[in-house]
Amino acid sequence: MNALVQRANRGLAQAWIDFESALVQVPVIARLTGGKLRAEDYRALLRNLRQQVVEGSRWISRAASNLGPDHEELRSLFVRHAVAEHRDYRLLEDNYVAAGGKAEEIRSARKNIGSEALSAFMYQAASRPDPLGMLGAMFVIEGLGERLALPWSEAIKHQLGLGDDAVSFLAYHGANDGDHLEMFDHALELAIGDSEAVADDIVRHARIVARLYRLQLEELDNV
Repeated sequence: MNALVQRANRGLAQAWIDFESALVQVPVIARLTGGKLRAEDYRALLRNLRQQVVEGSRWISRAASNLGPDHEELRSLFVRHAVAEHRDYRLLEDNYVAAGGKAEEIRSARKNIGSEALSAFMYQAASRPDPLGMLGAMFVIEGLGERLALPWSEAIKHQLGLGDDAVSFLAYHGANDGDHLEMFDHALELAIGDSEAVADDIVRHARIVARLYRLQLEELDNV
């Protein structure tokens, strides 16, 4: 691992620490960690995550299409990742129904302010030539799956008295996103090479997406 990759990893680690520390102050997450989550909180979370999940593989596919010939191996990694996730929203819809919601509600739900901002940034970032900074965005979103999704799924089950069929989206990502992050380590080395600017851009994207993701969760109490 070269010095620039190590530098990026340190920056990403700090971005994650700042993000996770701030998350516990978001009202819906504070209720979750404090054992006071409401059924309507969980359904609101699923409604607002659905469109992000629908668009996630599109962001990655668009980024892959804008990678030039110098990044062919990285393009292949992006495409495989997009294929792996493009139907995940169906699992989320099933969870919503199992948690007491109606399928038409989640399918017709509008994005909140934070979701709109996150989506706009991701599409804009993915549309740049050689959008290597997108790796920082993926680090945050996949990190949520690897580090938080499984404990959140267990807490939600316990607090709301739900079955596995209502939290399988979170549980699945908690069990599988670690593999995605292993792929991320390889992608980081491919992307950075000897470019200080790319290393810094990846960290910058992580910080932006962390803030917008938090805004998305904060807005759950405003809809």
